[in-house]
Amino acid sequence: MGEAVNSSSIADSVLFTPIQLGPVTLSHRIAMGPLTRHRNYADHTPSEIALTMYTQRASYPGTLIVTEGNFFAKQSGGYRHVPGIYNETQIEAWKKITDAVRSKGCYMALQLWCLGRAALEEVAKDEGFEIFSPGDIPLPGQSKPHMLTIPEIKAWIEIYTQAAKNAVAAGFDFVEVHAANGYFIDQFLHEVSNNRTDEYGGSIENRCRLALEAAQAVVDIVGQERTGLRISPWGEFLDPFCSLYYDDRMRMDDPIPTFSYLVRQFKERFPNFAYLHVTEPRVEGDVDRQDRPKESNDFLREIWRPNVYLTAGGYTEDVRDVIPRMGDVLVYGRYFISNPDLPHRLKKGIPFTKYNRATFYLHGPDKTEGYTDYPTAEEQAHLVAKQ
Repeated sequence: MGEAVNSSSIADSVLFTPIQLGPVTLSHRIAMGPLTRHRNYADHTPSEIALTMYTQRASYPGTLIVTEGNFFAKQSGGYRHVPGIYNETQIEAWKKITDAVRSKGCYMALQLWCLGRAALEEVAKDEGFEIFSPGDIPLPGQSKPHMLTIPEIKAWIEIYTQAAKNAVAAGFDFVEVHAANGYFIDQFLHEVSNNRTDEYGGSIENRCRLALEAAQAVVDIVGQERTGLRISPWGEFLDPFCSLYYDDRMRMDDPIPTFSYLVRQFKERFPNFAYLHVTEPRVEGDVDRQDRPKESNDFLREIWRPNVYLTAGGYTEDVRDVIPRMGDVLVYGRYFISNPDLPHRLKKGIPFTKYNRATFYLHGPDKTEGYTDYPTAEEQAHLVAKQ
């Protein structure tokens, strides 16, 4: 268990004031972030235990829940037991989840995830697609990815369009375009993974083109006010952000010009955009790292305000002064795993339950350990009372 904090100061803080997010009003400023857990069926259909997990975390009315990344076409995948939303069976399974979450007064954003060159070769082979990327620069130790042609890139815009339609059919309140952590769209943004010389490579404008076109495709279906974007300017989770795993650090030296342009374009083109969701520099995937000099997202906060800004990365119980200094909505990931009632705990000053990292990625639709078996504070109190 973590340390208790002054509940009155947090309960009376900006964290527990309402905020308008597109067409809905959140009752507070705490959101659940996207958490890949590999607990779904082999055919990428969301599992029954996923339904239980999301329903558990819709514990406080008015909460925004962002789903784990979803593969929205077979070829957008490359990991096992990750959910999809590209066929009717998957859509129906997600509809059960969104209905359950909405019945508890909460809201869901569907995150659209495409791996690109980060796909695992054995999974791509088993599922029958070729690994691709904007360039032909491989991850260390991997084969060269197929460099997409312009017609193939244009085809992806249509795939994003269909994904947005599927999100509507599945009952989602928002659609979040995943452009972070070294995956498909992020691979376009960085010169170290994008060595194209055409309209999708070279200049900052060209490297940002796909992100804008993918977002436009989603906006055309669900509207600006129901569309969000996830970015990680300082991320090194995957190559070109893989310093945790490899000796050569390949992230661009200065991401500020590229991401300044990108975010300004989103603000200008989509004035009613639901939100910008940004990972803080101190986080790499599911682990923390030390802050480095000059790494800050303040430049994005300055550009994006007064629009809604979601800040994610390494937050704990002591967040009294985080909002509005760091953004408008505070996104928790790892602590939402082990605290299904996290907003309630924050408001009441109840210490967080520590997560068990060993259970983060247990593959399969029957792996409930560390997934649906964390008790709420009330359940913990009952267990203690019985002892």
